[in-house]
Amino acid sequence: MKHIKDHLVQISTRHVWLYAFLIILASCSQKNTRKDTGEYSDEYLAVQTQADKIWAQNNIDGSMHFMDSAFRRLPNPTINDRFRFYAFNYLYYQKLKFNFDKGLLYADSMLAMAKSSVTPKQYSMNFAEANFARGDAYFELKQFTDAYQSYYQGYLTGKNYVNLRALADYTYRMGMIMYKKGHYKLAANYFKDSYKTNQTETLNAKPDFVGFYRNQELLDNIGISYKHNNENDSAIVYFDKALKLIDENAKNFPEKKLHLDMARGVVYGNMSESYVQKGLNAEAIALLKKSIAINLQKGYDNHDAELSEVKLGQLYLTTNQDDLLYDLLRKLRNQLDTVKNPDAEADYYRLIGNYYVKKNELKKAITHIQRYNVLKDSLLQRAGLLMETDVNQQLANYEKQHEIDTLSNDNKLQVIYLYVSIFFAAMALIIVFLVYRNWKRSKNDVQTVNVLNQQINEQNSILEKALNELNISSQEKDRILRTVAHDLRNPIGGIASLTTMMAADEYTADQKELINLVKETSYNSLELINEILEATNITSVKLKLEPVEINSLVSNSVELLRFKAAEKDQTILLETLDKQQELHISREKIWRVISNLISNAIKFSPTSSIIYVKVAEINGKIIIAVKDKGIGIPDKLKDQVFNMFTSAQRPGTSGEKSFGLGLSICNQIMEKHNGKIWFESDTDIGTTFFISLRLAGHNMPTDLPQQVSVPMA
Repeated sequence: MKHIKDHLVQISTRHVWLYAFLIILASCSQKNTRKDTGEYSDEYLAVQTQADKIWAQNNIDGSMHFMDSAFRRLPNPTINDRFRFYAFNYLYYQKLKFNFDKGLLYADSMLAMAKSSVTPKQYSMNFAEANFARGDAYFELKQFTDAYQSYYQGYLTGKNYVNLRALADYTYRMGMIMYKKGHYKLAANYFKDSYKTNQTETLNAKPDFVGFYRNQELLDNIGISYKHNNENDSAIVYFDKALKLIDENAKNFPEKKLHLDMARGVVYGNMSESYVQKGLNAEAIALLKKSIAINLQKGYDNHDAELSEVKLGQLYLTTNQDDLLYDLLRKLRNQLDTVKNPDAEADYYRLIGNYYVKKNELKKAITHIQRYNVLKDSLLQRAGLLMETDVNQQLANYEKQHEIDTLSNDNKLQVIYLYVSIFFAAMALIIVFLVYRNWKRSKNDVQTVNVLNQQINEQNSILEKALNELNISSQEKDRILRTVAHDLRNPIGGIASLTTMMAADEYTADQKELINLVKETSYNSLELINEILEATNITSVKLKLEPVEINSLVSNSVELLRFKAAEKDQTILLETLDKQQELHISREKIWRVISNLISNAIKFSPTSSIIYVKVAEINGKIIIAVKDKGIGIPDKLKDQVFNMFTSAQRPGTSGEKSFGLGLSICNQIMEKHNGKIWFESDTDIGTTFFISLRLAGHNMPTDLPQQVSVPMA
């Protein structure tokens, strides 16, 4: 398995705050204040330099202790000082102590500081870095949806502020995800893009350790990706480039000798695998011994050393060097008892089991191999969580949500058009009445009647022209509304974000109540705008049909909503088809229907309840059912639930807001797919919603009896 080197020091800032403002810090003397210009203070830079020196002496815990105590003595730390202090702690706990929960806390603190930036440049650097750090912590905690969302926020900042380092960091992480999902060719391309962007960003710039270290890591990652793709010659070329880059930059960073040696050790261990695949076992063994000698030292990358020992043990096993294998495994066992490494732990039991097989000590062999199988199953299960996620789809969803427009003025404009129509209709009625009255008064005045008739025809022509203009104006109205909606959504979103940040600050109880009221109103307004836009656009948008595997689509929807259900202590149970089944549908639209039904089940179910989701194949159709044990739908409202702007909307069991548009949108989507949506509900036992979609190649009637039900587990 690939061992990816960590970020070691992040000394450049990364992000931008939309509303730049000044932070005045109180100085030791009440008469003096110092303006925060978005830079580091001289006092903090001195502390950082000393902490780096202690770190370079292989005293990492001492460096952390010094940084913590020295920072607390700083008289007036700037925003950048605080941000880098939190980043130093994040690096320590996330990358060295593997305490991901604590790493996430410091990443959140970095994000809070980034939002307080006083210059656009400071915000653009810090905000991206904080989001990438937050995403890395979520990723290690297997919370992939939150990780992808944080990565996307970092990408947006890099894109909006032309921050090349942020864009390089984003493609680096996409490469990591593709690598871990086994898409090695795609991973290599992402790593190459990140390397090129880094090269452009650092062109003609002062040598920067963070940029250099990331570049040698990217070259190593490209080599590993090629190795897994069985392109060993190309892999060795990139491994050599990584080693050459390290050697060329060693003179620029003499205080980073520990980090440079660790980097060499990692490259040696990864390069050895390509030599093994080429049949050059002696060269591979030599490289592995060099790697182990480096990273087995105290304070070095002991995890990588243990992985290299596993690779060396496999070579000893393959080449029948049993004594060397046993001696190596004995030492590895002692190391694993001190430095935990799940990957190396599993392979240790595999190697020792195979060793005892060769020694014909089958009882011992079985014990160790069984232990290996248990550990490997656990590793595969954790890896399976990542494989189940569709990162491209989730990032596409975030992009679409970012681009959604609003139609908040639609009702007002429609009322205006209605008044205009009524006015012209009233004018026509008045003219007809006058013509009729004059005709009764003077039957002989034909000329007058003809003139009046001509006036009527002219008015009718005017009305027809007006109606045509109304249709044209309606189309123009839609275009204007999209523009207005875009401009309206951004300030409302800004209000929502700002009040969210303010809610975390220290205010009085009354102030917090008002802030939370503004925040809740803002989010409700955004949700209403999004639903109105979706409801009015669905009929005019042409479906983009594509082959979609239904089990994967439903699983994706469920996984994205598990965290929302967890907020109410609810559990979602999913039962899919026992085989893969493709439908020719719009992935995004059907995903919207399924997610809406599950969200409604969460909203209208009590806390600690269970929600069932099932996929079944019945009579050439795919039936998807979502069942809850919630408040149900009263009989008097059952005929209204699919109407747009229905009066049947009710608050959720925890007071959640409901606008009554979701089921109308679902109904329109199912009609455009020639499918059906219906429900069965009882206020005592809850509600089950069903949707049906026809399988490709089945020319079945589109009508599905309402009484067809799918048994739920």
